[in-house]
Amino acid sequence: MKVIFMGTPDFSVGTLEALLEAGHEVVLAVTQPDKPKGRGKEMQFPPVKETALRHGIEVYQPRRIREKECIEKLAAYQADIMVVIAFGQILPKAILEMTPYGCVNVHASLLPKYRGAAPIQWAVINGEKESGVTTMQMDEGLDTGDMLLKTTIVLDEKETGGSLHDKLSDAGAKLCVETLKRLEEGSIQPEKQGESPTEYARMLNKAMGAIDWNQDAVSIERLIRGLNPWPSAYTTWDNKTMKIWDADVTEDVPGTEDAGPGEITAVSKKDFTIKTGEKSLVIRELQIPGKKRMDAGAFLRGYPLETGMSLGEN
Repeated sequence: MKVIFMGTPDFSVGTLEALLEAGHEVVLAVTQPDKPKGRGKEMQFPPVKETALRHGIEVYQPRRIREKECIEKLAAYQADIMVVIAFGQILPKAILEMTPYGCVNVHASLLPKYRGAAPIQWAVINGEKESGVTTMQMDEGLDTGDMLLKTTIVLDEKETGGSLHDKLSDAGAKLCVETLKRLEEGSIQPEKQGESPTEYARMLNKAMGAIDWNQDAVSIERLIRGLNPWPSAYTTWDNKTMKIWDADVTEDVPGTEDAGPGEITAVSKKDFTIKTGEKSLVIRELQIPGKKRMDAGAFLRGYPLETGMSLGEN
């Protein structure tokens, strides 16, 4: 097929490359404008742009895809289909209906579950046992179009937002190629979506990572995994931000029933335990300002902690 590809982050790259490997002609890659990054604020290409240029594909970076000139530009390519995956802008009806096969979206959840911007991380945070990818015929709603194909991924016990991202990116690339093949064959029967059984998977922000030790240990541990690697879960220690990268749920240390949430109830050579609103967390890996991620044992060798101390307080 003659394809216009629309995507921006790393998650989209595998699908673009899979379409090329399958023999599709990607005539244009549409992605978000370059953005400044890092302390030097140097302009950085989106991952899709880097990949497209490497393959000799023309790149288009409109600030507002809904503008008339953008719509006219896309129409000029006379593509058979548009493939959209984590593009970052809402498409108008004129684009959705521009090509013979319309716009196919690759969405990182088992729709109608987890419509929205961050389905991968919320699946981990909410303790889902499985997630997956759905290809969808886009309409004017937010992730409400007819479902085409699905693939399911079982979450590991220690699944993180980052590890699930990579699994679903790979799965989505394969599913997109299969979807285009079957659309050409006419062997897909689109399926209407029902009501979503989950809340809208709202966009992540750094404030979400602030650990509330009054919550139960299971919920906090899921938050730690879901926000790994970004924006990360964190607490405060000695007026500094301490990022928590890995922890395990455990029963309360005997004799610490009166400890308050956030209080350190046990310290060993390799880890330390914190009381939560229900049960406790053994901290395995963390990070403090100016240091790389380290196991809790390495931290304790340089910064000894004591039982009775509390985290999350300035």
